[in-house]
Amino acid sequence: MKTFLLISLAVIASIILLANLGPMIMLVISVVLAYYGVKQFILANTTGKKVGWGIVILIGVSMSLSNIPALIGVVALVVLYYSYKKYQEEKEHQDYLDWDKL
Repeated sequence: MKTFLLISLAVIASIILLANLGPMIMLVISVVLAYYGVKQFILANTTGKKVGWGIVILIGVSMSLSNIPALIGVVALVVLYYSYKKYQEEKEHQDYLDWDKL
């Protein structure tokens, strides 16, 4: 029964993950944009460049904050990972019990 529940949980998490794949890709792009902007902001020497990179940082942060559905996809990915680990652990335990019967 536990195996059935774990597989059902994995299937549901996979569907949710696939449904939120687009927002997750945009979240990654926006975080990379903000990270690159911060790196360039630190390296900039003039005030004009710092203002320009500050605007890029604000654009990246605002894009990432607007991708709230991507967080649902991230949670689904975490649930999928932990259900897989639990399934493998249960499978190893079952194999151990099978060997114990011999």
